[in-house]
Amino acid sequence: MFNDIHIGPLTLHMYGIMIAVGFIAALLLCIRRGKKRGLSEDAFYGIFVCALLGGIVGSKLLYWIVSLPQIIQNPSLMLDFRNGFVVYGGIIGGIFASWIYLRVKKQNFFDYFDVVMPSVALAQGFGRLGCFFAGCCYGRETDSAFHIVFTHSDFAPNNVPLIPTQLMSSAGDFLIALGLILFANRNPKKGRVGALYLILYGCGRFVIEFFRGDPRGSVGVLSTSQLISLIIVAAGLLLFFLFPKMAQKTGTKERSEEPREDRDGENA
Repeated sequence: MFNDIHIGPLTLHMYGIMIAVGFIAALLLCIRRGKKRGLSEDAFYGIFVCALLGGIVGSKLLYWIVSLPQIIQNPSLMLDFRNGFVVYGGIIGGIFASWIYLRVKKQNFFDYFDVVMPSVALAQGFGRLGCFFAGCCYGRETDSAFHIVFTHSDFAPNNVPLIPTQLMSSAGDFLIALGLILFANRNPKKGRVGALYLILYGCGRFVIEFFRGDPRGSVGVLSTSQLISLIIVAAGLLLFFLFPKMAQKTGTKERSEEPREDRDGENA
């Protein structure tokens, strides 16, 4: 698959294009769904900026952690900002940065969390298409008819039939986004849409790891991402039941802190 598009002296990278398309699509979806729920459009812009910055920092930090043995042998890896980003670190860092932003803005985190996470899955779907064009995150060699052969990849083995894990991941992410939106339309308790994202994405990532062929590190018989997936799924299941109570408690506290008005309409 071809990643570079040459237009005269200009070179466009499909990976970057897909990331940009995913980001814009996710933002527009958030704003559209958020308006129906009476949420601030400006808050979504702030969330996406913070999530982007937090995601970059988180994905790089987690890469350093899981690649510590290699970094000890070759410290220059810490200075390579072209590669070496872990998706799970980006998710965790993005959520944490958004939580801080909403705390500062005195907005209810759970309201925005439920709206944003389906869009995160949508953005990931486009991102995995970018992986497909670039050839990274490639699958194992296969003799199945269901395969892809790269011929110009800087990452995947070229001229070898491989399981198209990028397309499988992309399809799964798009299905998760659709499923979460349909679930959200049923007006579930606060926090459960976001928690369900953690459960579904964690399960999907755990399964897809069995088909991946690129080096990703390991912890015993599991890949590093599979171990993190188990933690993410466990956290999602826990939060699925705890979030509604936490959200209700937070909402009650916020209402109790609102200034009361006396009979003349002045703050008491």
